[in-house]
Amino acid sequence: MARAVAAKGYADTTIADIVREAAVSRRTFYEHFTTKAECLVSLYEAASKLALRAVAEAFDPAQPWHQQVEQAMTAYLDYLAQDPVLLRTLFVEILGLGMPGLAARRRVNAEIASFIQVAINSSSNGAQGPAAHLTSEMALTVVGGINELVLQAIEQDRVDDLRQLVSPATRLVRAVAAESLR
Repeated sequence: MARAVAAKGYADTTIADIVREAAVSRRTFYEHFTTKAECLVSLYEAASKLALRAVAEAFDPAQPWHQQVEQAMTAYLDYLAQDPVLLRTLFVEILGLGMPGLAARRRVNAEIASFIQVAINSSSNGAQGPAAHLTSEMALTVVGGINELVLQAIEQDRVDDLRQLVSPATRLVRAVAAESLR
């Protein structure tokens, strides 16, 4: 799906394009999906779960929270950078679905924000107590900011080195977390 959409854009991609890229029959496609939109949403949600798993695996509770954030940002951006075609599909083409794509994006962003909120709120700052207390709205703000950094990299054709975004993304998380303690 990602390769077919990357080649033609979501609007011009046909079921024939998808099955040709996947090397499956139309019948096999329709055994799993009723529409190409359903297939794209499924791809988006599955890939997003894998990205979140990479982030979760990067968190090391034994490390100070600010190091955990940097490790998580590195893991997330490395996951995204490993497949530029999939990256474009997840960040740009999903919006070609209109409201269903937006709804899928909102669900995924809420899941990532919830993970960030729990991870940061459960971290401690040594003897000084909690590192932060993020609200769900602030965690979602962090996700939105990081998404915009990634979208900008896609637009500027800089997806080959998303690691350049680790520093600004980490600073964003730290700034929002620090503000939450005020």
